[in-house]
Amino acid sequence: MTPDEHQAQARPAEAGGEDFAEIRRPRRQARRALWLLGLAFGLYHFVTAGFGVPVHRVHIAIHLAGVAVMAYCYYPLSRRSIRPGTEARIPAWDIALMAGTVAALFYLPLYWRSGSFGIGPWAVEVLPQTLRQGNPNTLDLVFGTFLILSVIELSRRTLGWALPLISFAAIGYALFGPQIPVAILQHPGVDWRQFVNNIYFPSEGIFGLPVWVVSTIVIQFVIFGVIAQATGLGEFFIANAQAIAGRQTGGPAKVSVLSSAFFGSISGSSIANTVSTGSLTIPNMKRLGYPATFAAAVEAAASAGGQITPPLMGAAAFIMAEFLEVPYTTIILAAVVPALMHYTGVFAQVHFTALRLGLKPDATGRLRDILGIWRHGWRHVFPLAALLVILFSGYTPYMAAFIGISVAALFGFTSIRRPATLVLNLAFVAFAASRTLDGAFSPATGAFLAIAGVTAALRRDEPQPLRQLAEAFVTGAKYALIVGVAAAVVGITIGVINTTGVGFRVGFLVTSGAAQIAGGLSALVPLDVYSLQKFISLLLIAACCILMGAGLPTTALYILLATVAQPALAQLGVPAIASHMFVFYYGIIAELTPPVCTTAFAAAAIAQSPPFRTGIASFKLGIGKIVVPMVFCYAPSLLLVAEGFTWRSLAIDGGTCAIGVVAMSAALSRYLLKPVGALAAAPVFAGGLLLAVPDPRADIAGALICLGMIALLNSSRKGREPSARH
Repeated sequence: MTPDEHQAQARPAEAGGEDFAEIRRPRRQARRALWLLGLAFGLYHFVTAGFGVPVHRVHIAIHLAGVAVMAYCYYPLSRRSIRPGTEARIPAWDIALMAGTVAALFYLPLYWRSGSFGIGPWAVEVLPQTLRQGNPNTLDLVFGTFLILSVIELSRRTLGWALPLISFAAIGYALFGPQIPVAILQHPGVDWRQFVNNIYFPSEGIFGLPVWVVSTIVIQFVIFGVIAQATGLGEFFIANAQAIAGRQTGGPAKVSVLSSAFFGSISGSSIANTVSTGSLTIPNMKRLGYPATFAAAVEAAASAGGQITPPLMGAAAFIMAEFLEVPYTTIILAAVVPALMHYTGVFAQVHFTALRLGLKPDATGRLRDILGIWRHGWRHVFPLAALLVILFSGYTPYMAAFIGISVAALFGFTSIRRPATLVLNLAFVAFAASRTLDGAFSPATGAFLAIAGVTAALRRDEPQPLRQLAEAFVTGAKYALIVGVAAAVVGITIGVINTTGVGFRVGFLVTSGAAQIAGGLSALVPLDVYSLQKFISLLLIAACCILMGAGLPTTALYILLATVAQPALAQLGVPAIASHMFVFYYGIIAELTPPVCTTAFAAAAIAQSPPFRTGIASFKLGIGKIVVPMVFCYAPSLLLVAEGFTWRSLAIDGGTCAIGVVAMSAALSRYLLKPVGALAAAPVFAGGLLLAVPDPRADIAGALICLGMIALLNSSRKGREPSARH
């Protein structure tokens, strides 16, 4: 697709990106310029990932400048002014806003060491930034104020009113701290000059950690996901899912679960999973006999695992690694067991529902032998394997993304049948050799990469045209817009939290409120006050995560919750990685929770089912994701990397939790050896919940309840069999 023909359709994001939906379709010349800008933007991040990132302030200025220009072009002041499918002129005020934003971004690095601003008699000498820190000059205030307001406006255009309102509330809290009516939340306050100093200068605020992570890691994984999909990795995963589960009871629904799990491992976007795999699996589920609402809910619940499924999770996972100051591979390992629990719950409910409905295996579908799939499609998974090899070898995430993008491009767009394309293979092998000789790569890593470059060149079928590779870079750049804007605007709130210390104040409010409730309940519940306080605090924070998640993208939500709710969990003795994963999980659950459950709504649109009912059904299907965050706060061994991990505790706590999830899934599916009603299912659900609790007494009680109900139902079924035959 040429630049003139390029159309930015509303498609889902890949590999950690948030969802992009073009609102304004610019005219032809503007589209051509934006296409070239997107290509340059994507290539810049690709090259810097492999050859080094410029200094912090310069790199973030370049990144946010590209984001701002594209966002102002694609998102109008008011969406009502745009007619779908028609071209629209970019108005002068949007051009002025993007020009002012770019100037505000580059003013800081250009005048970092000092300089003269203006021409002739109007020139103003600007002191070095080290002398202006804490005492910003007039230009700092003008550009800083403009950038703060511009970032808030961009978030309103791209994400709606939720984040702007939070930003305005944070600004008001910072400026009017002494007037806050709640004593514990009061603080001395700051004036506007000090506020701009804290938000505009790079130490925190807009130029802070979230944007740095997005610009150095997330966008590279976004581009990798787009290119990997273009080379056929998604179709390869779906084919494997069909081969594994297609012939089982409820086969199409199980294919949906497995394909969404596979696809989620490279996507990191729930809606991306839904529209990519759901367009195939939802019609198949309906054809087999599943109700439309359940078919859509299965796809939504399975796809909602995209952001928690290793190795390429959502953008928030990369930010989590930076917050915790641990390698990204630690986050990958911590997410393995919880992700398995989530898919266990969805898979079990699919199976039990198929049995309750009497659905037979799908013997008519086009099923392929898994060995044949791998024999012909192994090259599709090679880029992902190369990325993981580099990542787990101890190299930086952006180097792993650079290698993944490079290998994906080689396997998809080069071949010995097109000798001109082999220039890319030679360049990659030369890169690997040079990095090996200078000691950056080990000899084994260098040899592996050289073999990858040569193997890709030996491809004998026709490769995709290189213009599609350029298109993938443009698409990846556009997919990074939303997460880029979200990270920038959340920096304002983070700056306020760091300046005022409100995070610890809110944490104290949560824990003290939970302690009061626990004190009142301790006379009724045979548990100590501290245990009740911890449980109630977890419930309060989980409810807060779900409620806030109704209006915020996952990345922005995680950043806010990690800075506010995490201190409360730390006061309760929850390990840092468990507390961060807790708020991350419950923020994602909002995607399945009515009234705003975007993933369920996307699946409902494909299945033509009632959106609200689909949301409720998908929430039930996500029982594993709902329960497991509570479990790993009490049993951190489920995260594999938490302090005090032992294989014994993993086997016991993880095993009983999995059994409990299956029991709860059977109860929610209303199938216990036979179709049952709510009265019979309720005790089994309660027993499954007790099994999930990481406590031997609860496990014994849960097992006795479940086994007792199964024995009772089995005896009643046997008692009716003679009369049925008679």
